[in-house]
Amino acid sequence: MDKMEPQLQGCIGLRWQVTIPILLSWLCHSVSGQIHYSIVEEMRKDSVIANIADDLGLDVKQLSSRKLRIVSRASEKYFNVNVDNGNLYIRDRIDREILCGRAASCFLNFDVVVVNSFNNFKIKVEIQDINDNSPEFLYDKTVLKIIESTAIGTKFVLHSAEDPDIGSNAVQSYKLSDNQYFTLTENIRTDGSKFPELVLEKALDRETQDIHELILSAVDGGNPIRSGTTLLMISVTDVNDNSPIFTQDMYKVTLKENIPVNSTVIILNATDIDEGINAQITYYLNKISGNIHHTEIFSINPNTGEIKINRNVDFEVTQNYELSVEAKDGGGLVAHCKVLVEVIDENDNPPEISIISLSTPIPEDSAPGTVIALIEVHDQDSGDNAHVDCKILEDVPFNLLASDTYYRLVLKSTIDREEISSYKITIMATDRGPPPLSSRRKITLEISDVNDNPPIFAESTYVTYVQENNLPGASVFSIQASDSDTGDNAKISYSISIVITEMLSVSSYLSINIETGVIYAQRSFDYEQNKEFMIVITASDNGFPSLCSNATLFIHIVDQNDNAPKILYPSPESGGLVLFEMVPFVSEPGSLITKVVAVDADSGHNSWLSYQFIQASYPSHFMISERTGEIRTSRSFQEKDTMNYKVVVMVKDNGDPALSATATLGLIIADDVQQFIPKLSNKMQDEETQNNLQLYLVIALALISLLFILTVMVVIISKCKQPKPSPAFSSLTTNLYPPIDPKTFSMYSDGSLPFPYAYNVCVALDTSEGDFTYRNPNGNVAVENLIDADNTKQGTESFKDVSSNIEQG
Repeated sequence: MDKMEPQLQGCIGLRWQVTIPILLSWLCHSVSGQIHYSIVEEMRKDSVIANIADDLGLDVKQLSSRKLRIVSRASEKYFNVNVDNGNLYIRDRIDREILCGRAASCFLNFDVVVVNSFNNFKIKVEIQDINDNSPEFLYDKTVLKIIESTAIGTKFVLHSAEDPDIGSNAVQSYKLSDNQYFTLTENIRTDGSKFPELVLEKALDRETQDIHELILSAVDGGNPIRSGTTLLMISVTDVNDNSPIFTQDMYKVTLKENIPVNSTVIILNATDIDEGINAQITYYLNKISGNIHHTEIFSINPNTGEIKINRNVDFEVTQNYELSVEAKDGGGLVAHCKVLVEVIDENDNPPEISIISLSTPIPEDSAPGTVIALIEVHDQDSGDNAHVDCKILEDVPFNLLASDTYYRLVLKSTIDREEISSYKITIMATDRGPPPLSSRRKITLEISDVNDNPPIFAESTYVTYVQENNLPGASVFSIQASDSDTGDNAKISYSISIVITEMLSVSSYLSINIETGVIYAQRSFDYEQNKEFMIVITASDNGFPSLCSNATLFIHIVDQNDNAPKILYPSPESGGLVLFEMVPFVSEPGSLITKVVAVDADSGHNSWLSYQFIQASYPSHFMISERTGEIRTSRSFQEKDTMNYKVVVMVKDNGDPALSATATLGLIIADDVQQFIPKLSNKMQDEETQNNLQLYLVIALALISLLFILTVMVVIISKCKQPKPSPAFSSLTTNLYPPIDPKTFSMYSDGSLPFPYAYNVCVALDTSEGDFTYRNPNGNVAVENLIDADNTKQGTESFKDVSSNIEQG
């Protein structure tokens, strides 16, 4: 161990592992940025090589989260890393002879990649040979023919034993069983391998003994020592005393991969100075150690020694071939040589692009420099043929950063999903071989949305008009906002900011559907109370954090003609009494008597008022201004004129339909009130009697109409549903009205007025006129005969006004 100390300086760590009965060891050190481990072949499966986390300076607790892994096309099946403890384990049996043959050194290379930090480390594992193979001869039995005349001291080259091991574990010496005729010597080829030679020590006599059987042993230098044997059967013959001789004992040939099949590799030439059949040489290809035989790839012409290729060779599969050629003459003497074939690489493999890790979708708010993917580029060729350059073909906000055979795809500039939601990029890898080969890999990168756009209204201010007296729950307006984000970030909800009006909050008048933005009326609007609403509508998205924007909506209430004119003078609070105005008898035409004052709560055309008389005695004495409501005299009064006038003024607005109100005025023509008081008292008593009579008539007509309606209903129900008349009304139907055919209404009469005449009650303005009159069924009643609706509730007080006819009576 003391002698090894200088070699261990600068190493990351040293481990020893002992297996029975072989001592296994490995040694690590850092060479040119690589971690170098040295192990012996045939280590058991799951054996620990080293703690790679300690050697790389990594925290064992973070190996799993940082995704440490082995990346290699050839070494992954032999090694694995336990991310829980950081140990590097043997995953499968390692046979140095299978991996590297008889090469002087044998290495397995792989990368340790830490994905999350995008770091990679080069690991180089040297496979140390152990003595796990015994020397083996080509044949279990070798027949050697020797002419009996062979001189003492003649040497015969024997087949050497093959041992796949190297160094001291390879064949070190040969031994021959005890005999009196032959001894054994060893010779060394130019490659350092030993081969045995049989030396004749005593003259042969075929007649005495024609067959000699000897045991040839090959011994290696391993611990423990291994050996192999073959049986030498020496047949003593006559005369052929010269063996074939090659010009060289080893030939070296180079071949380009993909050389055409049936091409000549080399032509071997062996000579024999004998004559005749003893000089006729035949060539053979022999198999070498183990089961390795190259006759599938190479063939030799037995007569000419020309070696040809049977199928294509691939540098990426095998870079070297070792052929063993035997030349045998007609007498059975042989010569051996080796042919080493080296395959030269050609650029026949395009680069391979592998995606080690990929982060997609990419948030649109990712900062420039963010690593998106880790890409490995590998070319199976060698030299310049394996040097690869990568680039992105499209003009995209991404860039490739090289690190040995790895590339990092990073964000070059800011991205916006609302402009471009995904990128399709093509990565092209091109090697430097002649001619260069390239490959492409397409990657789709999706951009994920971030809530960076608030909802937007088409306008900042909206105006709508709604007629008053609308139905509660009716749709008033629909407002929409748009959001260029997607998913929940684009889901918009609407709300009304509470703006207080003069009376109530907006929420008591209006509501909004939070999903559709449709605004509904909570109650019926009244233009006379609220002429306008101003509300602020907020559109908020569902992102985090939520973004919002506002729009202002002005709702103008459109007036309807729903208010009749209101008369302020004469005051409607007079209890139904007719107001009297004194008109001086000496008034000049055009003199102002009084003025009817009215207002309308509506607006615009609906509040334009016009004034006119609808009931007046001798209206030619007075006139009213249609616009102002002023009542003036139209001519001078005379002694014969009536001294008391009753006028009904109708105030009508300009709506559609028009609404109106009436006011009744009494105009007394007198210079002194005392002149009219006696007549006024008498007239009031007459009017009271007349009013009572009218009340009785109205009640009688109502009862008659009710009975008639009930009778018609009973007749219809009895005919539609029952064959018999209803018992409840049978007597009533029989007694009150005889059966009537509806088709004969116009011809039938039972003493009542014939259809379609109707009862109309009119009040005579003169006591001398009758109480009842029959009216024509057209229903057009003269304005002068209408009863003022405002006076019906006051009984006899409604007729305090006295007509001119009563005055004269």
